[in-house]
Amino acid sequence: MLKGKLVDDETRCEHYHSPLDIIAIKFKCCGDYYPCFECHRELTDHPAQVWTKEERDTKAILCGVCKTELTIQQYFDSANTCPHCNSSFNPNCSRHYHLYFEL
Repeated sequence: MLKGKLVDDETRCEHYHSPLDIIAIKFKCCGDYYPCFECHRELTDHPAQVWTKEERDTKAILCGVCKTELTIQQYFDSANTCPHCNSSFNPNCSRHYHLYFEL
């Protein structure tokens, strides 16, 4: 289910491993969860595809703490906090949204 260059069991990877880097994203192109776009780029042989606005009800975000799958819209609406376990997500991930989601 989760692939990447992981450094712990809360989805942190060798690229992003701060205390707040606890989400993984399901890539539309392959259906696999990766902690970041760098892991996907380095470990696959295909380009990433972005989720469209019409697919925001798709479960594509994994909280690394409680392992709850969130829809893209739930993630966008979360205020960087897991609605299930209240763990904080990295707000700087928004700088990379364009790599995963149509905006």
